[in-house]
Amino acid sequence: MEELIPITITIGDRSYRIKVEPQHEETVRKTVRFIYDKVQEFKQQFAGKDMQDYVAMALIWFATQNAQQVQGQLLDAELAEGFERLHQLLDKGLMGA
Repeated sequence: MEELIPITITIGDRSYRIKVEPQHEETVRKTVRFIYDKVQEFKQQFAGKDMQDYVAMALIWFATQNAQQVQGQLLDAELAEGFERLHQLLDKGLMGA
């Protein structure tokens, strides 16, 4: 088993320090970037909402997309893994807030 490397990601104006396997770092960063882009899109469409609302909208959108549409941006296995990690991070963040 490879040693985990620490990385810092930002979701919804909050930073999270996580450890990932080196070969998954790019996937996690792409997933975070994808969510960031969706949050920005929702901020333009629905002005005046709370950041938590935008993050929730982006993750709901992300989770409900047809796997074939998302496959062009991430591989299915990497997508599932990245989503699960983000879900865990959000759970930790919401419980600590």
